[in-house]
Amino acid sequence: MQANGAGGGGGGGGGQGQTPELACLSAQNGESSPSATSAGDLAHANGLLPAAPSAAGNNSNSLSVNNGVPGGASAASATVAAALATPDLGSSLKKKKRLSQSDEDVIRLIGQHLNGLGLNQTVDLLMQESGCRLEHPSATKFRNHVMEGDWDKAENDLNELKPLVHSPHAIVVRGALEISQTLLGIIVRMKFLLLQQKYLEYLEDGKVLEALQVLRCELTPLKYNTERIHVLSGYLMCSHAEDLRAKAEWEGKGAASRSKLLDKLQTYLPPSVMLPPRRLQTLLRQAVELQRDRCLYHNTKLDNNLDSVSLLIDHVCSRRQFPCYTQQILTEHCNEVWFCKFSNDGTKLATGSKDTTVIIWQVDPDTHLLKLLKTLEGHAYGVSYIAWSPDDNYLVACGPDDCSELWLWNVQTGELRTKMSQSHEDSLTSVAWNPDGKRFVTGGQRGQFYQCDLDGNLLDSWEGVRVQCLWCLSDGKTVLASDTHQRIRGYNFEDLTDRNIVQEDHPIMSFTISKNGRLALLNVATQVCSLTISVKYLTPGTEILVPIYDHKVYIWHKRSELPIAELTGHTRTVNCVSWNPQISSMMASASDDGTVRIWGPAPFIDHQNIEEESSSMDS
Repeated sequence: MQANGAGGGGGGGGGQGQTPELACLSAQNGESSPSATSAGDLAHANGLLPAAPSAAGNNSNSLSVNNGVPGGASAASATVAAALATPDLGSSLKKKKRLSQSDEDVIRLIGQHLNGLGLNQTVDLLMQESGCRLEHPSATKFRNHVMEGDWDKAENDLNELKPLVHSPHAIVVRGALEISQTLLGIIVRMKFLLLQQKYLEYLEDGKVLEALQVLRCELTPLKYNTERIHVLSGYLMCSHAEDLRAKAEWEGKGAASRSKLLDKLQTYLPPSVMLPPRRLQTLLRQAVELQRDRCLYHNTKLDNNLDSVSLLIDHVCSRRQFPCYTQQILTEHCNEVWFCKFSNDGTKLATGSKDTTVIIWQVDPDTHLLKLLKTLEGHAYGVSYIAWSPDDNYLVACGPDDCSELWLWNVQTGELRTKMSQSHEDSLTSVAWNPDGKRFVTGGQRGQFYQCDLDGNLLDSWEGVRVQCLWCLSDGKTVLASDTHQRIRGYNFEDLTDRNIVQEDHPIMSFTISKNGRLALLNVATQVCSLTISVKYLTPGTEILVPIYDHKVYIWHKRSELPIAELTGHTRTVNCVSWNPQISSMMASASDDGTVRIWGPAPFIDHQNIEEESSSMDS
């Protein structure tokens, strides 16, 4: 293994025959006797800079806190260094098993994490005993000079890092970085970031002439990111430091901004030279997210904070914690219930019925039980579709296919604000709100759809489109519409262009889009069965709640071809389901049996049963 190649573990950049990128010393192979290595040499052999001798008389061979954080020597560390230099310990090191590459990586990850916790002496001991080094010596010098704000030395360090960046393993692709980056381009970008920090710190200190010198004689000659240089020059007009930090969106001179700078600079260096920032935490977070993603019954929002989970056990969710149990049955409608929808803030539920009413229900935040809040009457054709405005202040209600009218209600007052009808020939069966909350689009299967304001005034229209379902994208310009041509098309009301988004072999009766715009759930009618489920643009961790137009509610996970739950209780066809966007353990279903059922977790959760169910599920 190249990383364990022959050669001594001498000071500075490693022994003969080693490349600068090596992250582990050959001393661990027993090919260089520790008895011939001084404590000072050990400090260099880890690829970390030793601290300067203290005034108390420590000599240059004293072991220092050398994991990239400057510090003085400690008595305990010096004792360990002396022990390492004894012949007996040298013999034991020779007998040690050679570390694999993965072992070396784990040691470095642990070392970086401990370093972040301030356990510097522990890191020193770990690196010395394992024979590894946390990062390349040149990277350590570079890190220290950046954190100290010694920009001239940091620029000189870039020259030492050039051969490391030029290494075949040095091209790291993250975000907008491209594989085709050249050595010169990388060094220029790194230098630009350094000089930008230097420039901002001069400005904050009130050294305008020095800052201007950096801008004119150092940044501009790089001929890189001219647009950013123009922005930087504008900061010369800032009247005080607070104004500069606000306009530059910068933390100010100090450890916080310099640490962020180091994080950016590291993306240009291979991990064998300098580890990515907080790499162990990143890997652990990815592992937790993967387990949650694969958990069939996990439906809460992902928490990126590792403190909220235990890393000692696997992630487990039980079916009893899932909203599979009837919590409440709402019976106030006197006919078939065609639609239900929770408000965006999750505090209300609106239900529409064949009995021509819309009922708004209030969700109790503690008990999660619903009580009747308002009844909105006057829909002569019944209510088959409901849409909440983004701020939940308004509610739009549509009727079935033969309905040419649309009702816009003020939810707070219960008053009808607008009753809209463009033509008696229209069929207004679907509606979607623009993200600004000031406009909405509506249409049906008679060949047109409209964009209107809150007073029902027509703003735009699109002719010749028989609409099944509508959805407004977050850009505020594009409307998605499923039509009778078995497709979803995007319509831009600003430049009046349209394009195909999805094409199916059968009619798309309805669809919904995830908040991030990357997942679409389609209800596709086929001759084989009344409804099939198609999921496009998949993203991790979503349960799919669907009525199949029988008396059950079916729930799928995106990784499961079969339903993970079938909910029974309704006695006639289930027409609509809605998941509370804020309370993940609550959902509602509307049925032709005239009831709305509220679903939640089991009333009493037995933790022993949870473990047994989870074990059964895993098997």
